[in-house]
Amino acid sequence: DMKAPVVRIMDIANVDNALGGPETPVVAILVELSGDIRGIMMFIVSQHFTKIMLKSLLNEENVDCMRLTDMERSAISEIGNIMIGSYVSAISELANLKIKISVPAVTSDMVGSLLTVPAAEMGAVSDEIIFVEDDFKNSNNSISANMMLVPSLDSVEKLMSGLGIDL
Repeated sequence: DMKAPVVRIMDIANVDNALGGPETPVVAILVELSGDIRGIMMFIVSQHFTKIMLKSLLNEENVDCMRLTDMERSAISEIGNIMIGSYVSAISELANLKIKISVPAVTSDMVGSLLTVPAAEMGAVSDEIIFVEDDFKNSNNSISANMMLVPSLDSVEKLMSGLGIDL
């Protein structure tokens, strides 16, 4: 069961707290965006989410999220690819843009370390990112997953214009 995601424009300095704090271990899937807009998109999930998905997909019981096997990494990469692809497809249609995504990269680390990637991508351009919170529920679990869209400055203008939002 899914409910509508919550989308916020957020200062990158506040993202670590939204993800449980800078020391929280997570798994992230990252893609680069190209085409009409450029930037990166990250799908960030808790270790709990990762373990539930890998148990469901691979019947794995003892997953070490900080040391994923090749098969576990591939499965999580595919989940991230599907989720990111769905969001990018929706954004493309709504904004009438052609957006391509790269092959996903998977990493496991602390939130604070992972956030150095979007911070470096943004450079001195902006401190704000588009942050999406999704909640998934079934009879046994309620888990959250988060998406971060970090467009380049010229891409922000194209994206907002395509969505009919004046900056």
